[in-house]
Amino acid sequence: MPKLSPISSKKLIKILLSLWYNEIRIKWSHHFFSDSKWKTTVVPVHWNEDIWIWLLKKILRDVNLSTDEFDILRNK
Repeated sequence: MPKLSPISSKKLIKILLSLWYNEIRIKWSHHFFSDSKWKTTVVPVHWNEDIWIWLLKKILRDVNLSTDEFDILRNK
């Protein structure tokens, strides 16, 4: 199991879009994503800050993505 490290919000959004998640709305600096089964998650976009590890774990849980799968997508 690979160790998670912080990721930029732009890169995380690209990964979610590649997983067929749709951006349903943007409210202030938070981007809301949903899939066809109504699983949802929120990605904060705060300037040049990275997504913290604890928040990344929560987002991965929301989209049912393991750390191994995420690592593969991240390194593409």
